[in-house]
Parts: sequence; C-alpha cells; structure tokens
Amino acid sequence: MLAGLSLSGCQSAPELLAGDEYPPEYAEGFRAGCGSGRQAAGALGQFRKNVPRYMSQPLYAEGWNDGYRQCQAMQMETGGLTAWRSNALERDRDRDWRRHVDQAKAQAFHR
Repeated sequence: MLAGLSLSGCQSAPELLAGDEYPPEYAEGFRAGCGSGRQAAGALGQFRKNVPRYMSQPLYAEGWNDGYRQCQAMQMETGGLTAWRSNALERDRDRDWRRHVDQAKAQAFHR
C-alpha cells in the first residue's frame, strides 16, 4: 500500500482508497485514522475513533491504525503546526532584527 501512496503523486491517501477495492470497513477506519493522525501532527482537525467499532471490527481497526500512521507521517513531513510556529518565530526575529538595523542606520546617518 505504501508503494501505491508514493506513486500517487497529488492524490491524498483517503482519495486513493476511494478508487481502490478496499473493504468498506477498512476504508472508513482509514479515513477516521487519517484525520486523527493529521490532527495529532498539528493540523487543524478532529480526533475521530469509533472505539466500539475499533474493538469489534478488525478491518476498521487495521484501517484506522494504517490511516493514523500514514497521515501523521505525511503531515509531519510537510511541517505541521510545529513548523508553522517555528517559521512564524523566525519571521518575528527577522523583522525585529531588520528594525534594529534600520534604527541603527538612521541614528548613524542622523549624526
């Protein structure tokens, strides 16, 4: 399945499942796990897990686990919330540094 995901290009993992012949229980579990994995990696979203179904339907549980791991990893590769916060902090530091340099230049030219 991972090879199929890497060859898919622009398609996301849940979109791939819709076109393939996966059992419906697996696909539903994968979609719920995928959203939960993205959320765990920092994306805006909601953690979704039908626990009674997870405990009673092995295909749903397998799909949920696969979706969670794969989508969490994909979200982390693209940076997730942590990277956004880090980039925002760097932009703030750059802006403060530029302001400091501009003020120092202004004072030097003013003398």
